[in-house]
Order: sequence, then C-alpha cells, then structure tokens
Amino acid sequence: MLRICLATTLILLLASMAAADDWLRFRGTDSGGVAAIAQLPTQWGEKDHVAWKVEVAGKGLSSPIVIGDHVVITESSGFKQDRLHVLSYSAESGKLQWERQFWGTGRTMCHPMTAVAAPTPASDGKRVFALFSSGDLVGLDLDGNLLWLRALGLEHPAAGNDVGMSSSPVVAGETIIVQLESQGDGFAAGFEVATGQSRWQIDRPRLANWTSPIVLQGAAPGTSSVLLQSSGKISAHDPLTGKELWSFAAKCNDITSATAAEGVVYVPASGVQALRVNSDLSRVEPLWNSPKLTFGAASPIVHGGRIYTVNRAGVLVCGDASSGQVLAQLRLKGAFWGSPVIADGLMVLVNRDGLGQVVKLGDKPEIIGEGKFDEEVLASPAVAGGAMYVRSSHHLWKIAADAKDRESNERKPSDGNP
Repeated sequence: MLRICLATTLILLLASMAAADDWLRFRGTDSGGVAAIAQLPTQWGEKDHVAWKVEVAGKGLSSPIVIGDHVVITESSGFKQDRLHVLSYSAESGKLQWERQFWGTGRTMCHPMTAVAAPTPASDGKRVFALFSSGDLVGLDLDGNLLWLRALGLEHPAAGNDVGMSSSPVVAGETIIVQLESQGDGFAAGFEVATGQSRWQIDRPRLANWTSPIVLQGAAPGTSSVLLQSSGKISAHDPLTGKELWSFAAKCNDITSATAAEGVVYVPASGVQALRVNSDLSRVEPLWNSPKLTFGAASPIVHGGRIYTVNRAGVLVCGDASSGQVLAQLRLKGAFWGSPVIADGLMVLVNRDGLGQVVKLGDKPEIIGEGKFDEEVLASPAVAGGAMYVRSSHHLWKIAADAKDRESNERKPSDGNP
C-alpha cells in the first residue's frame, strides 16, 4: 500500500511539474514572459542547437503555445485570408500531429504586415482556444476535435478594423475571455470553456486597441481576476460574471500589454504605471510612475526585482521594480515587434529581421550571444520543456541546448492531416 501511495504521489508530482512547464497563452502561462525551467543556448545557427525546423505554409503572427507534447500555432491562408488553420506539432519531433481548418465568418481585411491569425491561442491544459482577427473563436480538444465555434464577427459585425485585430484570449478557471475593441464596436466577453456558451459580455471603448487581457491570481486558492487595458483605463473584472472590481484611469498604450508580478501590475501608461493590488483583488493603489521606462511594441517583463522595457529605438531599459528608477540601458541590434522571454536568468529577444540576442541580466546587462533565424520574426517566443519555440515568417523552430544538428529534422508542411 505504501508503495502504491508513493507511486501515485510521484505521478501527480511529475504531472504538476509538466503542467507548470507548459506555455499556455501569449507570453506564457502567467502572461509574464518568464519560463519556469529552462537552460537555453546562448548561440544557435544553421546546425547548432536547432532541434527541428518546420516549414509553415500559411500566414500568421500568433505566437506558439505549448501543452505537453503539443506545440500549437494558428495560420490564415487564401487570397482573402479567410481560411483559418489551427495546427499542432510534436514538441519532441516537430511532426505534425493534426491540423484543423475553418472558414472565416467575419472581416478578414488587415494590413499586409499582419494576418488574420494574429492573436495567440490559449489553453487550459485540456483544450485549445483559437481566436482570429475575423472574430472567429474555436474550442478544440488536444486531439484537434472541434468542441464548439463562436462566430463573433457575425454577432458583432462592426467589431473590426482594416489594420487587423490581435488581442489574444486568456483562460481564467472555467472561462475563456476575449477583448475585441475597434472604432466600430468594442466589447469583452467570457465563455464557458467546455461549451462556448456565453457567461457575460460588457461594452468597451469604441477605439482601436490591440492589447491582450491578463489574469491575476488572488491569495485564496481558485480566486482570480482578469485585467482589461484600454486607452483610457485599466480595469479588473470577475472572470465568471464580468463585474468590474476596480479601475484606474490612465493614458494606456493600445499595443503593449500590461504584466504583473508579486501583487503589482505594471501598466504601459506614459511610461510605466505600477499599481499594487490587494490580496483579495478588490482594490488597487498607485505605487509609482516612470516616464523613462518607454515602449515600442514589446511588452514589459519583470524578473528578480527589475523591470525591463524595449523602446522604439531598440534600447533595453532596466528599472527598479519597486521604484521605477532607471538602473541601466543596453543598445540592442534592430527593431523589435515581439516581446522578450527570460529563462534561467538570461533574456532572449528576437528582432524583426530574425536576429536573436541573448542578454545576461544584472547591474550591467550585456549581450553574450546571438542566434539567427534569417527570416522576419514578429511573434514572441515560447519557452517550455527546456526549449524555445519561435515562429518566423515561413518556419516554426525549436531551439534547445542539447540539439546539435537539424539536417535530419527539417520538415515540410503537410498537405492534410497526418
């Protein structure tokens, strides 16, 4: 009996560790961009540390997510980009596990730089939820079977713009939350993860907005709130009902999303506005504002008592997370669209031209390594299982410290389901 109990405990422990190492939504399971466990290489190239490289046929700016052995991305294809794809690859081998395709039901017009597959999918560890710029939201199980579909573009035909929507969904408990805001219509809504049925819907500003919601965990087990950032304020809502718990008026960025760490929310608003949230998530108080912590498109990242931003000039700015005081700056190479990640005390940033830069953090951050993708990279990396997954304009890559030669692992896109 003792052996059975010990074995059961070990299995549950290993399962929880695996789940903790997943990357379940935009910028990771906690939306902070920091990996739980990883030792990434500081250099990579054509043959070094590329575990596999998969050619992707469609267009997309969405970042990969990782659930166990599933690396999931979305794509759009066709002259009007109205063919929507969700694909799952094996994290171990890069083999295509399944692909599902849908017709877009809403507006698919967007800027040539972006794509209808711009929002990053999300997962609750058992299902995948993919949102597209067209307003189509689909729920799938991990075998790729369709569970439900909501044509939000038909339900809200004015919720769209000619640039393209890119706000990514988040999961809070048993609710999947989306935020769709444009000049024509603006709303946020929560849906049951199992059925796609509506839980709530609230009006939002009728202004273009590309930021993504984030989830805050409360001190009590199972409690959380979802933060919605718009140009005039950031607000917290009950995931089950949509009820507003608090709001803070500020001139918020409409591209760069907020992040949170240790009960503090760092809002891109005229620099960075730090807000302390109380333990039951019901109140907020301002801590500091630092106009010198400025942004381009990349979202802020907090680690080790420091906050980091990347400005439009491609400069990494390091600030004290408790005061906002600027501590150091580092000139990077190129311009950045995707957000950085941190793993094992190292920050990885990939510029738009596909040059990865590895930065050693500390009092004086410094670039200690580089890696090339040789293609445009607009998506943020994902880190899980000791590896980094990067989506470039034509490929999906796995970078790992123990990978030496990719020649036998390079794959072509599949013409159909495996």
